[in-house]
Amino acid sequence: MARTSLDAVAVAAATARLSDVDRVLPDGRQPVHTCYVPASKVTGDVLRDWGAQALAALDEHPDALAAVLPEDLAPRIRERVRAKLVAEPVEDLRIDFEDGYGAPADEVEDADAERTAGIVAGWRDDGVLPPYVGLRMKSFDTRVLRERGIRTLDIFLTALGDPPPGFVITFPKVTSVDQVEVFGDVLDLFGIPLRFEIQVETTQSIVDPEGRLAIPRFLAAGRGRVSGLHFGTYDYTAGCGLGAAHQHLAHGACDFARNVMQVSAANAGVRVSDGSTNVLPVGDAVAEGWRTHYGLVRRSLAHGFYQGWDLHPAQLVTRYAAVHAFYLEGVEADARRLKAYVERAGGTAFDGASAGKITSALLDEPATAQALSSSFLRAVDCGALDEAEVLGVTGLRVEDLEALASRKA
Repeated sequence: MARTSLDAVAVAAATARLSDVDRVLPDGRQPVHTCYVPASKVTGDVLRDWGAQALAALDEHPDALAAVLPEDLAPRIRERVRAKLVAEPVEDLRIDFEDGYGAPADEVEDADAERTAGIVAGWRDDGVLPPYVGLRMKSFDTRVLRERGIRTLDIFLTALGDPPPGFVITFPKVTSVDQVEVFGDVLDLFGIPLRFEIQVETTQSIVDPEGRLAIPRFLAAGRGRVSGLHFGTYDYTAGCGLGAAHQHLAHGACDFARNVMQVSAANAGVRVSDGSTNVLPVGDAVAEGWRTHYGLVRRSLAHGFYQGWDLHPAQLVTRYAAVHAFYLEGVEADARRLKAYVERAGGTAFDGASAGKITSALLDEPATAQALSSSFLRAVDCGALDEAEVLGVTGLRVEDLEALASRKA
């Protein structure tokens, strides 16, 4: 018996309860790092000082840096790292009132909160802010910490006035949905739009007591305020019961936690950031510190974590060296792949007269186009490539790449 075509009304009724898949992508540029500086050590010159110390390390230890770089790209990377350290050494600064700061007397923390807010306000007024800036407050673990953290935040925001673009609050050691919900309620009391990032550094922030993944519920409890998930290496590995010798970013326990972070944040408009290494490039340990940091940054990049923590100015050298090497090593292959989309479309990817408008035919494989375009945009943002270089290798302008990366082309 021959079958007839499906009835359109019946199909509509059968699929009525479904909705379109909602993919929310993060807005704007993602910094390659977050520099954590204890509030007591933050001065008006801290950004310039970090850049100057990084440049000094770059000049004093050329062999140590050369040892970790791909030989064919080493001169180019060194030149670009130097330019980056001069122009914009810090992309994201977090003024730390938590573990790196300690628990001084109330009057001391009050004074530091007001003083550092004044520094940020001065940078804002002078137009010298880094792209992102904010503070890490104390956790909600105990009543004492909650009250002190909220008090510090209140003093800081009162002294700051209008938060600048890119202002973010780091909420550490989250263990429950209730903490996220209450923190959101506290932020509502300030009467201004405020976003925060959750530090994933407890086992309860990965799997809750009922055996469910915790982060999706944290994000829902944040009611759109959560901008990022930042991994905390040492609290998390200690919480897993690992010994000191095994508390490092490359441990399998960290990989599991980061995979949960990554999957939970995907399509939620939330960025992920890797944690830190406490192997610092100082004194006689510069070579070891740079080798360790460079390797971990490259590992993070390969796993799709494009941001991480830096705890010392000399780590800026290997942060930018690793990031630049990552993008420069892949530029030719990535460019060929993007050009292949153009060729399969049967023409050029853009019309010069229309300032780079991309044809819809390029979206035959949108996920691949999105990933490749996003990579080139990140390379431009961090200084590994400039717009002219990207246009030269891909034939695409930045606006073309942005359209592909957002799947709006």
